[in-house]
Amino acid sequence: MRYSVFLILFCSQLLFAQSPKPVSDFSEEREKTWVDSIYNQLTFEEKLGQLFMVAAYSNKDAAHVKSVEKLVTDYKVGGLIFFQGGPVRQARLTNFYQSKSKVPLFMGIDAEWGLSMRLDSTYRYPWNMTLGAIQDIKLIEKMGQQMAIQAKRMGLHFNFAPVLDINTNPRNPIIGNRSFGENKENVTKRALALMKGIQSENVYATGKHFPGHGATENDSHYTLPLVNFTKERLEDVEFYPYKKLFREGLSSVMVAHLNVPSLEPRPNYPSSISYEVVTNVLKKELGFDGLIFTDALNMKGASNFKQPGDIDLEAFLAGNDVLLFAENVPVAIEKFCQAYNDSILSDDRIEYSVKKILKYKYRIGLNKYKPIDLNNLVSDLNASEFDDLNYQLYENAITVLKNADNELPIGALENENIAYIKLGDDKNETFLNTLRTYAPVTEIALDSVPLMLDKLKNYNKIIVGFHKADGAWKKHDFTPKELSLLNLFAGSNNVILTVFAKPYTLLSIESFDVFKGVVLAYQNNDIAQTVAAEVIFGGIGAKGKLPVSINNAFKVNDGLKTNKINRLGFTTPQNVGMNPYILAKIDKLAQKAIDGKMTPGLQIVVARKGKIFYQKSFGYRDYKNTDKVTNQDVYDLASLTKILSTLPNVMQLYDKKKLEMDAKLGTMLPVFADTDKKNITLKDMLTHQARFQAWIPFYQSTLDSTKRPSKKYYRLTYSPEFPLQVDENLYLRKDYSDTIIKRIAMSKLLPKKEYKYSDFSFILLKDYLEKTTHKTLDVLSDAAFYKPLGASTMTYNPLRKMDMDIIPPTEIDKYYRYTKVQGYVHDMGAAMQDGVAGHAGLFANAVDVAKMMQMYLQKGNYGNHQYFSEKTFDDFNNCAFCKEGNRRGIGFDKPQLGKEGPTCGCVSMTSFGHTGFTGTMAWADPDKEIVYVFLSNRTFPESTVNKLSKENIREDIQKVIYEAITD
Repeated sequence: MRYSVFLILFCSQLLFAQSPKPVSDFSEEREKTWVDSIYNQLTFEEKLGQLFMVAAYSNKDAAHVKSVEKLVTDYKVGGLIFFQGGPVRQARLTNFYQSKSKVPLFMGIDAEWGLSMRLDSTYRYPWNMTLGAIQDIKLIEKMGQQMAIQAKRMGLHFNFAPVLDINTNPRNPIIGNRSFGENKENVTKRALALMKGIQSENVYATGKHFPGHGATENDSHYTLPLVNFTKERLEDVEFYPYKKLFREGLSSVMVAHLNVPSLEPRPNYPSSISYEVVTNVLKKELGFDGLIFTDALNMKGASNFKQPGDIDLEAFLAGNDVLLFAENVPVAIEKFCQAYNDSILSDDRIEYSVKKILKYKYRIGLNKYKPIDLNNLVSDLNASEFDDLNYQLYENAITVLKNADNELPIGALENENIAYIKLGDDKNETFLNTLRTYAPVTEIALDSVPLMLDKLKNYNKIIVGFHKADGAWKKHDFTPKELSLLNLFAGSNNVILTVFAKPYTLLSIESFDVFKGVVLAYQNNDIAQTVAAEVIFGGIGAKGKLPVSINNAFKVNDGLKTNKINRLGFTTPQNVGMNPYILAKIDKLAQKAIDGKMTPGLQIVVARKGKIFYQKSFGYRDYKNTDKVTNQDVYDLASLTKILSTLPNVMQLYDKKKLEMDAKLGTMLPVFADTDKKNITLKDMLTHQARFQAWIPFYQSTLDSTKRPSKKYYRLTYSPEFPLQVDENLYLRKDYSDTIIKRIAMSKLLPKKEYKYSDFSFILLKDYLEKTTHKTLDVLSDAAFYKPLGASTMTYNPLRKMDMDIIPPTEIDKYYRYTKVQGYVHDMGAAMQDGVAGHAGLFANAVDVAKMMQMYLQKGNYGNHQYFSEKTFDDFNNCAFCKEGNRRGIGFDKPQLGKEGPTCGCVSMTSFGHTGFTGTMAWADPDKEIVYVFLSNRTFPESTVNKLSKENIREDIQKVIYEAITD
């Protein structure tokens, strides 16, 4: 009879070219001894039990556990395939079932994009379709390796992946996103990489769904799909990846339930139980001698054809080794015994598959089975290094399909007015928030069409985000209404369409001519949303290629490269050479500051190599503990104003040769021409050795005898004579700014020329800049730096642009303004200048501060905009008087020369930055390519006791950052 053909294939020593690397102490002799020993201990029925791999769930009740236990103990099944549940529950059940098994069990799972395909609380990688866009194949191999590490941690031996189906049918209801694409070479390269990665960690990979499920119209879970191709076509396309992976050592194959007339002549006969398909084609013609699984036998594509037991027997006789998800093992074993008694089933046939299964068990180390260690299981399965790779995967996958007029990346931000519209029904917050880290972006809510079109007239660029739930089998289509809206928006506006859904979503768009840009992000999760925003603004360049065709609009492998334009991007610590476990100390130090009431709240941003890898907020805006600090909150920067507003404007004048280092104060400001300060140079002012007093409490002379603001100088409401707003209901006389300058002119110089920190230099430089440029400092800085940088929160007088709700207060003022200072500058001298001063007054969030510091780090360049020359930066970042004991650069603070100073003492001497009275710090280090920003309102509710400084919180955090560097 035909089943005796198996004898020709059987040999005493299987080569197992398809196995992953064997256990470290592997020897064929020991393997044979173990296999023969186990085999000879088994009864006939127990040998049959090894052929079955039954379904197990960790989210079902005790009755289910009992039923699986019975199959393990009474019927000696060979393995379990786990489905839905959770990692700890599954691990406990794995240990339990293994403890009950006479022969160690195979454990398998469908984990095509990671364990999260089946288990909660586990890591999710991109779908295969997303991987299909990636050109750096090594990344996919690394993903396979990580998936295998996670599988091993769960005591799993098989990952039923990769999917080798070539998805040539866009309407395929079951494969779709599970495929790497529609091109056989592309699919093969990526599947091979994933296989190599999985098997490199001694986990078996399983190619599926043979002979090829990619062209089907139906789902084999519910019916028997037809594959109506010639055998020549199957050999050329569908078999192509199998042939390649067989040569490279694929361990196992899963056979699908398909109707393939060109391979199996019997009408509507499932391929999974076809001798022609499994033995003649897969084993003989293609030469595969690895382990062969059926697809799940409970699927209607098989179970509609024969009853439980009969279908199992037929599948085994067809040539399969392992019968997956058998619905009734006791009945199946009875059927097998009957077939054996009827001489339909031979000892040799049973021995062939059972010994093959036992050899695979030996090769995977089940001869020395160890239970799963439950300690730290969830954290191990969600280790930070998995995020490192996931960022890289999405950075390489995001695909730009259209870029008319080089719209991407968005360049000159000072000329842009950008709106964002959300379509779809899933989350979009990360995308919108990341867009807003690059530029001001206004969300336009869906409303009546005329109202929306009217609002959109105010914007010259519209980003439309289409967000659909991140499910491989979920519907991702545009609704007719959404398609209509898209055409209306794009008809009269510059629209960049960004699709967070599978590529086939684009099929319903009739014409892409109306769009300026089309970005395909493939999936709707936080990393995809972050990276897509980076691509749009040039934080990274696009690299992905389309894995499938979209009508006649786009072909396979279409994808435009875009440029990275040295704006800050986002990534994980290890991607920029930082140890995340050491960085965790930052959180503890921040919490120490909060718990110790050193500050109500704070923001921290750390970037390296042009990427923000740490961005967190801690605590609350005040001690009511009701409003948590967010990354969008805007802090009073205090003296950071000196290097973020006044200094860069001075540097630009110097760069244009309109100002010299030896320029004298008497020439710069004529009011000083006849004073003892006339010969003070710009260089001396910027290095704090101009012999100026540290400060003058200007406000005190404007108070009356009761220490309240005097009516001589103040009014409670605005008027042309009292226009300088000090606080919400307090306005200073218009001539007082000149009074401040005059008082500095008349002030007494210190006796010795040495380093003495003073606000005077920057107060005077503000006056000089405004008189030279004929612009106020706030307008000057905004136009020259903040708008082109996209630093939209960096501003003086923030309440004129934003709500008070996002601005933490700085003090309960009991000596001057007698109110809670919130949204108005804390520094009294700056407040007396209408909130705009050269030494204080600036507000921003930490990311926008980081942009300015990154611009300095890049020697005057950011977003391909050169703000001043590299030489100018080097001239100012120069410790000109270090030999004299003055650590200061030209405007910048620099590391301490002795024990005391502004830094941790662990930064390079090329580093630079500044600190601020409200509890702020911004520091950049060219040697290590690090930017560190710390913002707080430590002055609230009372400023005199500086516990934050005494406890060295800012410096200790900086020290942790440097300890975390790994390269």
